[in-house]
Amino acid sequence: MEPYFDIVIVGGGPAGLTAAIYARRAGKSVLLLEKESFGGQIASAPKVENFPGLPAVSGAELADRLYGQAESLGARIELEEVLEIRDGTPKRVVTDYGAYAAGAVILAVGMRRRTLGLPGEDGLAGISYCAVCDGAFYAGQDAAVAGGGNTAFQDALYLADICRHVTLIHRRDSFRADPILVAQAAERGNLTLLPSTVVEGLESAGGRLSGLMLRNTETGEASHLPVSALFQAVGQLPESRLAQSLGIPVDGAGFIAAGEDCATPVPGVFAAGDIRAKGVRQLTTACADGAVAALAACRICSQRA
Repeated sequence: MEPYFDIVIVGGGPAGLTAAIYARRAGKSVLLLEKESFGGQIASAPKVENFPGLPAVSGAELADRLYGQAESLGARIELEEVLEIRDGTPKRVVTDYGAYAAGAVILAVGMRRRTLGLPGEDGLAGISYCAVCDGAFYAGQDAAVAGGGNTAFQDALYLADICRHVTLIHRRDSFRADPILVAQAAERGNLTLLPSTVVEGLESAGGRLSGLMLRNTETGEASHLPVSALFQAVGQLPESRLAQSLGIPVDGAGFIAAGEDCATPVPGVFAAGDIRAKGVRQLTTACADGAVAALAACRICSQRA
């Protein structure tokens, strides 16, 4: 017989971990499933400065705190990939290790990183998506960051403390990052901001990145930038496969159509965090979604009891 849990949470980022905390505090049995690493994208952030009550904390430390709190409250947490969710009473959650029965399911699956899609990008040494993870490998060398949002600027500022020089490349003429981050970057002597520029090609030597072929989007001028590493922070794509398999509507960009109550059209299934269609995707809104979804799922379980 498959193990039964009141609530199964798919995704171990801030939304999923917060949901686990709230559900366990409400006395429900909870299983949280994560396929890669706990903490989600925030775990790789060098510094988080916009979470209330914590003026500055590393993403890894914040992720560890969330994980530790959920675990200490008695949530069962497993590294397993969810392959399929079958609707019914109870619902059936199938993973690469087995299957579980659930009274309610919370989809907190988040998003996956978008790539530049350049020829030769896959498998080339020097291409990275995590400055905190790989920055130390390029200490004293020249590096580039592609992107114009908060993640790109946080990565660039972090790398500027390690690398000889950092170039931030953005395809638009203005940046989407918070003005405070843009101002900090502009003050760094070894950090160059390069707007209205796209990476058109990669140069390599001996299987390692050696340079970038660039083009100015306003003038059309081509240029070459010698670098040892390119850190990509060019956006994310929603992980909507499980939602679609359940017949849950997604919008044109792939986000789950769930309202502020986090309920989807499938009874007993909720969406929380960055996967939910909404105007603001921040750490605080992910945690808020997790709390809302957990309490709604608890009500479903109590009604069935």
